[in-house]
Amino acid sequence: MATAILSSPSPPLLRSNFPSSTSLVPPLSFHSFSSSRRWHIRIRNINTFHLTSLTETNRRRNLVFAVNQGTEEAFKKTVEIDRLIDILKDASDQELQKLVVENILAYNEGFWIRLAARTDTCISDDDKKDYEELASSIMSIVDRVVHKTNEKIESATDVLKGILKPVVDEVEEICWPPRDPNALILMEKEVTQREQEGQLDEGFLSEVSAQLRQAKEDRDKPGLEAMLQKVLQLYASRVLSKRSYAMKGNEVLKAEMCLEEIIKAPESEWNKLLINNLTPGKGEVSPDELYAAIKKRIERTLIRTEGGSYQQRILVEFLKGIQSRAEEMAR
Repeated sequence: MATAILSSPSPPLLRSNFPSSTSLVPPLSFHSFSSSRRWHIRIRNINTFHLTSLTETNRRRNLVFAVNQGTEEAFKKTVEIDRLIDILKDASDQELQKLVVENILAYNEGFWIRLAARTDTCISDDDKKDYEELASSIMSIVDRVVHKTNEKIESATDVLKGILKPVVDEVEEICWPPRDPNALILMEKEVTQREQEGQLDEGFLSEVSAQLRQAKEDRDKPGLEAMLQKVLQLYASRVLSKRSYAMKGNEVLKAEMCLEEIIKAPESEWNKLLINNLTPGKGEVSPDELYAAIKKRIERTLIRTEGGSYQQRILVEFLKGIQSRAEEMAR
């Protein structure tokens, strides 16, 4: 019985289905699995592959980390720049100068690129003009700081004297209107230059207003009173001329254009402009349309200037002066 078991044929799973002459698989045995030499099995050195793969994975991980870290740093810088822009945008003229000086090292290429990007993405024209004015103001203050670091910053009184110098003679005699016709042109240039440099701040406007009030109370210096009023008119004209609302898409708003022409012109030419533009005269703009444009400009001025400031008061009084003149001409 034992002999029968030993001589029994192999189980079906271990037998080849092919003839012996064409057998593709050699008979399997226990020794076949125990000896790699007999089967000529080549075992790859997986340690080398593992080390290479690990090094490549670490390199990629470090690269991804560096990229993510760089993106995070750029995002943080953008957030910081946006925060500074928002603070500067909401600041008054006096606060703006202080903030610009305190952050003088922040106005690098990245700052201007970000400010330009925010300007380009503005939806309304008013917001876009706000950013453009902010950029202009910052550049003026920075330029002033850079080019005048070793110079004494003039006081408000010194600034006023510099503006009035073209219309005051050598012995400081006050004559109005000035004898020299070019004096007013030089005076206007002084106002424009000093406004660009940021010198016509609240301190300056306060000084001019105080001297004007004193001149009115004294009543013995009409020339000085007219001269100081002219300074404030030039200032208001300069500031209000920075914004234009005469175009709405491709449409020309005639009332706004008429108002802007008056704002830019000397007071002595207001009557002529009103006659040429209003319907009672030669123009196409009705008085009510001009009044509506003035009212809207006053509302915009109240929104964009600090409440109770000298700047707000001077700009609003200037616009109301135009309306009073228009009402006189319309009668």
